[in-house]
Amino acid sequence: MSQVSGLLRVGPKLTLADIDPASTPGLPGRKVVRRDPKAWARAELAELGAELARQQEMLFANAKKDRTFRHRVLLVLQAMDCGGKDGTIKKVAGTMNPQGLHIVGFGPPTPLELKHDFLWRIRKAVPSAGLVGVFNRSHYEDVLVVRVRKLVTKRVWLTRYPQINDFELELFESGVTLVKVMLHISYEEQRQRLLARLDDPTKHWKYNPDDVDNRAYWPAYQEAYQDALARCSTDHAPWYVVPADRKWYRDWAVAHLLLDAMSGLNLRYPAADFDPQRERARLEEGTR
Repeated sequence: MSQVSGLLRVGPKLTLADIDPASTPGLPGRKVVRRDPKAWARAELAELGAELARQQEMLFANAKKDRTFRHRVLLVLQAMDCGGKDGTIKKVAGTMNPQGLHIVGFGPPTPLELKHDFLWRIRKAVPSAGLVGVFNRSHYEDVLVVRVRKLVTKRVWLTRYPQINDFELELFESGVTLVKVMLHISYEEQRQRLLARLDDPTKHWKYNPDDVDNRAYWPAYQEAYQDALARCSTDHAPWYVVPADRKWYRDWAVAHLLLDAMSGLNLRYPAADFDPQRERARLEEGTR
């Protein structure tokens, strides 16, 4: 585990209110970083992205060559509105080959989904072996928005924490490496991002008036996140809190978290099931 992962991982005594959304844990103290942090982060992300792409290719290649290969990686992104989930997917997942990605966004459940338990639609979206999955929102909405907006009783959402933990253990045991990330932004930063959407006609499609209404529930959401992080961060499915007011830091940090998880699989390219030298000789014979 890198220093970044260690610093951002949720511990037993974490208090969300104590984490500054504009902070940059693990950022090197080099002068070049301080002089132009955005340019530095872009260059770093390019290097991290190249290694992410290599790890992803090895993951995909092993699944293609071996039907018993079970490993897959799942990045779960949660955040308040305007927290940067879409931007993170674009900048971090965008460094990898789309062929090996499985990206799913979860909105309000459909009538069909409401007829099943809250994990039904999540199970259907889990990536297959060899893929890197990304969830834009997730099963945690059912202990966040459902709790805050009182869509179910407290008795119901309280039972969901152990159900989530059991589900994530099941995923782990089936070969899924989970990387759960809360993108932590401030109340003021959210306001600025909403204003930016109103100022730019090309971003009006992203603006939802309900987001302003939801700001009235900010303290309740922070409390709900605190409980979800505390109750559902385990050794096999840890939570990480990434300060996300600074977009360049957010992308750099999430790339580190994802790369740490993939590197931990100790992947190698699969060995050839043919004799390369013999195949070379056959090809050369064909040119004579």
